[in-house]
Amino acid sequence: MKLNDEEQDILAGKAGPLPQEALRHQKAVGEFFGAADFVPVTQAHIMADTESLGEAGVRWLERLASTAEGQKRVRVPTITDPRGTDFAKAASLGQTSAMLDLERRAIAAFVKLGVTMTDTCINYQTIQAPTPREHVAFGDTGVVIYSNSVCGARSNFEGGPSALSAGLSGRTPRYGFHLPEHRRATLHIRVDFTPTTLNEWGALGGVIGRLAGNYWAVPVIEGVEGVPRSDQLKHFGAAMASFGSSALFHMVGITPEARQVSDVASSGLPSHRVTRADIEALQQSYRVDDRVDVVVFSAPQLSLYELRDLAELCDGRRFTIPLLAVTSPQVKPDSDRMGYTARIEDAGGSVFSGMCFYQSYAREIAEAKGWNRLVTNSAKLVNILGGYGYRPMLASMEACVDAAVSGKLT
Repeated sequence: MKLNDEEQDILAGKAGPLPQEALRHQKAVGEFFGAADFVPVTQAHIMADTESLGEAGVRWLERLASTAEGQKRVRVPTITDPRGTDFAKAASLGQTSAMLDLERRAIAAFVKLGVTMTDTCINYQTIQAPTPREHVAFGDTGVVIYSNSVCGARSNFEGGPSALSAGLSGRTPRYGFHLPEHRRATLHIRVDFTPTTLNEWGALGGVIGRLAGNYWAVPVIEGVEGVPRSDQLKHFGAAMASFGSSALFHMVGITPEARQVSDVASSGLPSHRVTRADIEALQQSYRVDDRVDVVVFSAPQLSLYELRDLAELCDGRRFTIPLLAVTSPQVKPDSDRMGYTARIEDAGGSVFSGMCFYQSYAREIAEAKGWNRLVTNSAKLVNILGGYGYRPMLASMEACVDAAVSGKLT
């Protein structure tokens, strides 16, 4: 890789051991992907839940944090993805003291490194959305696909060490979706049905993600009527990234790089048609039976408008099974202030802050609580939770709330 004078000095250790280690890591990543050089970034977003980190990962963070003493820490605004718990409600999930202690240690290390503990996967709705052509180093797949596609920013899926290294050095290898040629469409999708509910938007994202099939595939999508709202695109992109490992889509006339197909695509691309039947088939494939143990709204975290809609559905209801709604620490205080939290919890639900359900020891939670059949309106979540021992089902927010009342999905 070609390094400028400042990068050569960093690699030589002239800026201290912490940025030196960060740039050494990034250089190895860049060489693996064939990057010619580095690109400066303005923001970084780290996925580093302790379920994934484990004891070894937290010790690695603590070592970096001890190295940071007396040094300049992160060079660009660096924030965090959801944590592994909501400390205020950990007992209700059956999380152990060992899980919480590991989480506290990770948080302490991040703080010493200068990382801002935002604990959110919807930073584009709550913190600071990236701008068109802004180069960033983001980790969460839903964050990356939304930022690339809807915001027009430039990011790859950054692993935790790479995202932290970007924060410490202010740069990332210039490969993948930082390059214009990789942002061109590789397949053409025509949609015959425009979803209305969030579960349908997620199912559409899942269908297209499966058609795309790999990280480097970039769909250009036609046929969507009207302009989807942020929450709809959030669920669409998160599911597409989950089902297809996709990091970028273009929606003609909606996303900023594709005012028309020719802006992002050449002629002769592989073409696919997606119908309402395809969307319904994906949803039906996640239908076990009618019995439900728990209802979860998570992955992505809920926006204020989603919590408002949920609160309205909870009015006058009484749940017979647990209902969990997970939001960000930025949204939760507004939800409290506007009464949405109280309305959800008056019905018997629980509103969690700063965590994500599947990054919070979901298998251990299932064992502790006796949960197996889970219903959600998140297509991303149903795609993930089978690997944690659940039998997940996908339904609308209304049907999920009804299931929390009756214990059955009808």
